[in-house]
Amino acid sequence: MKKLISSLIISLAIVSIHAQGLEVRKEQFNIETSGLAIGGYDPVAYFTSNQAMQGKKEIGTVYQGVAYRFATVQNRDAFKADPAKYEPQYGGWCAYAMGAKGEKVEVDPETFKIVNGKLYLFYNKYFNNTLKSWNEDETQLKANADQHWTKFVQ
Repeated sequence: MKKLISSLIISLAIVSIHAQGLEVRKEQFNIETSGLAIGGYDPVAYFTSNQAMQGKKEIGTVYQGVAYRFATVQNRDAFKADPAKYEPQYGGWCAYAMGAKGEKVEVDPETFKIVNGKLYLFYNKYFNNTLKSWNEDETQLKANADQHWTKFVQ
């Protein structure tokens, strides 16, 4: 009986920790009020066509509380098979701002870069394309962004 109670307590603790992790993820991820990531752009298309493509309402999935849309069923299926491969870095916030100041700044989903198989998104409005600044010191900014991002997801 003690083993059963211990097992139940451990199971409840694991479920609670997982739920807390999902809440932190949803809170820290750059999503619209509807829970939609990347403004509805297809995360897989960045990799397969090297362009930003708007996803379709009827082709979507939710991964750990974050909703994604896709241009094709094949892209949705590829995402489902390996979400970590396609999700944007730093919760979909501007990579440059995360690296420069550790700030969460909105992005233009059409301004992106793939580095070592990872998707990075950037702010690009009012004559300020942060991808250009990122390219000037990518190595240092990426190292800084990686470190800054850990503060948000602990």
